[in-house]
Amino acid sequence: MDFNLLLHFLEDLNKNNSKQWMDLNRKRYHQVRNTFIDWLDKINLKLAEIDKDYYFTPGKKGIIRINNNLLYHPTKPVYKDYFGAGFDKAPGYGDFYVEIGLEQSLFAGGIWKPQTSKLNSIRQAIDFNGEELMAILMNPSFKNQFGGLYKDEKLKTAPKGFSKSHPYLSLLQNKSFGVIHTIPKNTLFDDKFEDYLLDIYIEMLPFRRYLNRALTV
Repeated sequence: MDFNLLLHFLEDLNKNNSKQWMDLNRKRYHQVRNTFIDWLDKINLKLAEIDKDYYFTPGKKGIIRINNNLLYHPTKPVYKDYFGAGFDKAPGYGDFYVEIGLEQSLFAGGIWKPQTSKLNSIRQAIDFNGEELMAILMNPSFKNQFGGLYKDEKLKTAPKGFSKSHPYLSLLQNKSFGVIHTIPKNTLFDDKFEDYLLDIYIEMLPFRRYLNRALTV
């Protein structure tokens, strides 16, 4: 895909972030969006080939809205400055997320601020087999690509029902379990960008599968 087409559209949108401008340029928006969806469909097929448990996620199902939710975030602009989509998007589980934007482009995956029942399931999995998750996070290649868990809101003490001396207390205190890999901008225009995406997907897979197993039990 020619990401220049997408980024140039986002640059113009960012300078004129209003419904009036979007209405005048809606044909152009749909051309860019449809091109992005076609690319997502291509990646969807490639991921299905390398992951036997992949949940088939066509582009139209994976793509997220470009509109910001002004009801909950009234100070945000009307439109986002990126296109985003999820792959392997099974209902109720964490997906593999791709974002291509002006400020940053990234790959991400995991569970962000899950509801209490899901968070409890992940904590129970850590209590039962926290060494597996720790081994994934400490794997040198994993650390090289993601650095560690995304730093989000954490409890100041042990969750209810868990000891303050729990060997994996630092994991149990998390309210989100996600990782992010920032994409260097020039990489978007590399001929091997899609291979790069597949490599990151594979590297992240043990982490995502651990969380999804926790949500299955």
